Amino acid sequence: MKKATLVLDDGTRFEGESFGYEGNVAGEVVFNTAMTGYPESLTDPSYAGQLMTLTYPLVGNYGVPSDEKGADGIAPFMESDRIYASGLIVGDYSEVFSHWNARESLSDWLRREKVPGITGIDTRHLTQVLREHGVMMGKIIVEGASEQPADIDYNSINYVDLVSVPEIVTYGAGEGRKRVVLVDCGAKNNIVRCLLNRGVEVVRVPWNYDFNTLQFDGLFLSNGPGNPEACSEAVDNIRKFISNPEEKRPLMGICMGNQLLAKAAGATIYKLKYGHRSHNQPVRMEGTDRCFITSQNHGFAVDPSTLEEGWKPYFTNMNDGSNEGICHESKPWFSSQFHPEASGGPVDTEFLFDEFINLL
Repeated sequence: MKKATLVLDDGTRFEGESFGYEGNVAGEVVFNTAMTGYPESLTDPSYAGQLMTLTYPLVGNYGVPSDEKGADGIAPFMESDRIYASGLIVGDYSEVFSHWNARESLSDWLRREKVPGITGIDTRHLTQVLREHGVMMGKIIVEGASEQPADIDYNSINYVDLVSVPEIVTYGAGEGRKRVVLVDCGAKNNIVRCLLNRGVEVVRVPWNYDFNTLQFDGLFLSNGPGNPEACSEAVDNIRKFISNPEEKRPLMGICMGNQLLAKAAGATIYKLKYGHRSHNQPVRMEGTDRCFITSQNHGFAVDPSTLEEGWKPYFTNMNDGSNEGICHESKPWFSSQFHPEASGGPVDTEFLFDEFINLL
């Protein structure tokens, strides 16, 4: 292993060792407190442009599963077709791995995907710095690597445009099936799986495609990376849908989908200090005592007080009181800021897919 250094924008430096791809990289440094699920997190397009810090101390001990696609055209153990995180920061990388479906080591996978990793970092201290200061830009610098990572302004880049499908893709087509349009802002594979498992046809369209021109039974807004303010075209298409007084077809959104729906409904979005990235975020359904443990990955949140008339909060985070979803008071439209499809994480809220399908 070569020496590697994590350098934060405020000048803080963490010395460690390189694993994976031996190259330099810049990105927004964030932390994830989940204990497992690094293959799913690394392939989640919502991490595009970010250096992912895993707070769980031992990483890599169960290797990496196969990325071969199944009969439905998507990989059963991955959330996309490649790693989207720009870099990985861990406390203790395990070179030895053991698991029934492991095909290679984490380091070999990172090397093959040209994603740098750094180990030997005091991730507890790093997380404390990020919690105190907030997320910030940083660089992983590997000894001997010649290329210099370009400085980037994370909030100014439209990462959704970089990760969305370039053209329409259809899954599960069949006579008599209900059709769901999935607006792909960086959709995880398990959203597609959860819809297909409920017997519908999924038409996956680019983030800025005007889906209002299509024939469909339900509309689904996916998760995605970056700043929702960069997605004005998607917001305009959603606003066209929800502003039609005759529109009664159901709509569901997840994560970025919650923010885009809220913007279409007049709400403002703000950036959280260090975001929610974990598998143990508690949320409460508004107006009830029902609480759920959820999987989350987002750096922005909705200000529910700015929603237009007819909309209301659906879920609230029990840790910091931030919004975790909205719903319409009379139309079959709702969204969650968390990930009911999980993968990885708890599946406590997968029932939201059932509610959506039952409305079709």
